[in-house]
Amino acid sequence: MDGFVFKDHYGIDDLRNIVKVLRSENGCPWDKVQTHKTLRKDMIEEAYEVAEAIDCESVPMLREELGDVLLQVVFHADIEADADNFDLDDVADEVCKKLITRHPHVFGEVKLDTADEVLENWDKIKKETKAQSYTDTLNAVPKVFPSLMRAQKLGKRAGRAGLDYENAQSAFESLKSEVDEAQQALACENIGHIAEELGDVLFSCVNVIRKCGLDAEEVLTAANEKFVKRFAAVEEAVRQNGADMKSLSIDELDSYWKKAK
Repeated sequence: MDGFVFKDHYGIDDLRNIVKVLRSENGCPWDKVQTHKTLRKDMIEEAYEVAEAIDCESVPMLREELGDVLLQVVFHADIEADADNFDLDDVADEVCKKLITRHPHVFGEVKLDTADEVLENWDKIKKETKAQSYTDTLNAVPKVFPSLMRAQKLGKRAGRAGLDYENAQSAFESLKSEVDEAQQALACENIGHIAEELGDVLFSCVNVIRKCGLDAEEVLTAANEKFVKRFAAVEEAVRQNGADMKSLSIDELDSYWKKAK
């Protein structure tokens, strides 16, 4: 494109200018018709790819995926800049002010010595600056979060209001009670009631995990991977015995499964 300067190394301002070129009248036919809604799924996918890069402990992969997330931020900001609502500098300005306000122990005179004290003060500042009730803080947890993540955050925020289990054991006792109720619901064969009670079981599981100091998403992710590995081991064992999984009874497959464990 006329006037565009190619470089050996680009910075954040270059990215902003490239996005403007792509979205300009003579730019890319695809880029210039995108909206916040059409890009919504892309933002979510890019965030998950960053998470995967972190899990893979790959520095090159992380650098690339962070760039893709940054592109999304710049793209969304440019859409709003065209509408004269805000631009990338306004986005940066808001988050800078938020960081300064919520870190008085760094930029002010407040003395906080531990990470827990920092988090507690952070929540206090959020509640004061946004004039939120405890219910408001629960409603502020995005409904589009993965359900396990949202359940964990809801439980944590309710705990800050004093509504929480004393420890993991007390949470586990509640889980057992919910399992009993789910079992009773299964006997009634009312699908709506069954769904409700099984939902309570899942939520209670998250509370136990949270009180153990663990992350429910990570715990289930590990369980998923363990299941896949054991399934693969069962399939390989069945194949080595000259059989096919679909030809075996559930009891025979269970035997293979126990051996795989």
